[in-house]
Amino acid sequence: MTRIDRERSARRIEHDIETLAGPAYTSSSEAICRYAYTDVYERTLRYFTDQLEGLGFRVWRDPVGTLVASNVEPGAPAFGIGSHCDSNRNGGKYDGTLGVCTALEVCRLAVEAGGGVPLRLISFLEEEGSGFGQMLLGSRIMAQRVTEEELRTSIVDEDGVPFWDSAARAGYPVERWRDSIRTLDGLTGWVEVHIEQGRVLQDTARRIGVVQAIAGYVHGDLRFAGRADHAGATPMGYRNDASVVAAECVLELERLAEDASRRVPTVGTAGEGTVVPNLINVVPAEVRVGLDIRSVERDSYRGVVDAITSFAETAAQRRGLRTEYRQRQETLPTTMDAGVVAALERAVQATGQPYRLMPSGASHDTQLVAPHVPSAMLFVPCLDGVSHSPDESASSDDAALGAELMLTAIRDLVA
Repeated sequence: MTRIDRERSARRIEHDIETLAGPAYTSSSEAICRYAYTDVYERTLRYFTDQLEGLGFRVWRDPVGTLVASNVEPGAPAFGIGSHCDSNRNGGKYDGTLGVCTALEVCRLAVEAGGGVPLRLISFLEEEGSGFGQMLLGSRIMAQRVTEEELRTSIVDEDGVPFWDSAARAGYPVERWRDSIRTLDGLTGWVEVHIEQGRVLQDTARRIGVVQAIAGYVHGDLRFAGRADHAGATPMGYRNDASVVAAECVLELERLAEDASRRVPTVGTAGEGTVVPNLINVVPAEVRVGLDIRSVERDSYRGVVDAITSFAETAAQRRGLRTEYRQRQETLPTTMDAGVVAALERAVQATGQPYRLMPSGASHDTQLVAPHVPSAMLFVPCLDGVSHSPDESASSDDAALGAELMLTAIRDLVA
């Protein structure tokens, strides 16, 4: 197996992380906030570009802005590593960025070892969806999982500007977006390191998670239409209150997800929504509830979607309301490649470090890479499972271990 100076790697990864948590790389003084086509995001890509070019890697961008770097020619056989360095709008310094920094460290280690390991680092655009409301957007574009019509019209920023126009303004040849898939040409495998975003590793005292599958998900909206009335003058029995049915559905979603979990891990979240007219003294006329439903088995999360929409129709009719469900997006569950998983497992077993085979409940760009390239993931613990928060915390020592495991597995697989 490959042995590295983990303390040195940990220091270098920590330096990268702390640098990118500085004020030049985030638009918020309270959190990490960077997303596509902003100045702070561009500076972040420039940081990685400078580091990688300093190692002798060639660095370029795909037609929409995903960062790519390689020590071999584009399209030549190489092993893919990376993650994303955008954040949500109230994020921490480790989500995604730790994966790119760990991949950068693998590149450093490969150069220092002089073994000629062919590598291609990718930092995907807009994994979090903060800029355009679409998760995994850069990798979905690369995997051809969007349409040009969506890019031109329906995928928009907070000001209603289409993605297509924003990419063009940023100087990218977005009309060539279909060429993004060429980034995957020649890849012999792919590994992404990421913080777990849960507390399983912490609570089971494991330093590493080897991911076997990534949950699929549905994002959708339940909309309820009732009647706006005066909150004081309208007796309870005379109301068509959209918020009451919405509340019933939130509770039913919890019950349905818990029931589905008895067979296979499934989760349901009503984490976002709107109320019209959103006034304290007016009975709500309309309510929208945003749903996030996930499982490693499609039948499980689709079953919850079908059940909650049926429940919503019945509950709305009972109270004289109208309801509709609209799906925003679906990403299918993804099984990791058995060969890459086995190589990672052999690598961690050789170190004697405690690890766990596990699924990922969160979505990752690896889901879009995996149908094209043999893929897997490594998880490192994050303190108390906190993520998508400025309180996010992870260990650079664990990331250094992850870099060692990646390099060992890659050498095993490309030998």
